[in-house]
Amino acid sequence: MRVVEATSEAARADAFSVRREVFVEEQGVPEDLEWDDHDEAANTQHFVAYDDTETPVGAARLRPKDDDTGKVERVATLKERREEGIGRALMDELEDAAREEYDRLVLHAQTHAESFYLHLGYETTSDVFDEAGIPHVEMAKRLNRNQ
Repeated sequence: MRVVEATSEAARADAFSVRREVFVEEQGVPEDLEWDDHDEAANTQHFVAYDDTETPVGAARLRPKDDDTGKVERVATLKERREEGIGRALMDELEDAAREEYDRLVLHAQTHAESFYLHLGYETTSDVFDEAGIPHVEMAKRLNRNQ
């Protein structure tokens, strides 16, 4: 498996296909909530995970929240490929890229994924709230820049 920043149109299409399958088709998130202006923003970074057959199996995006904080969003792994370390590989690559720009990362985790992010060093910073009809919590992690 490999994770790359999706800088080409083809790689972005692969990342978007994973997001569509996970969020829109599997979880029922309305398309008008899944796709937003951040997807096309020049300062948003998209990541895609490919398996050994070059099939896209995971996706994530990173965008600025403020000058020293990045926001992790749209982290997804195909349902049939979960528990294979794809999410962790995506987050490792995303965090490596984030260290060049940010001191801290924040994210809104679906509550069923909260323990995944806790294991990656994130701390829960909010009570449960609803986002797109799904319970979430806000989480944050301080980065060690330039490591």
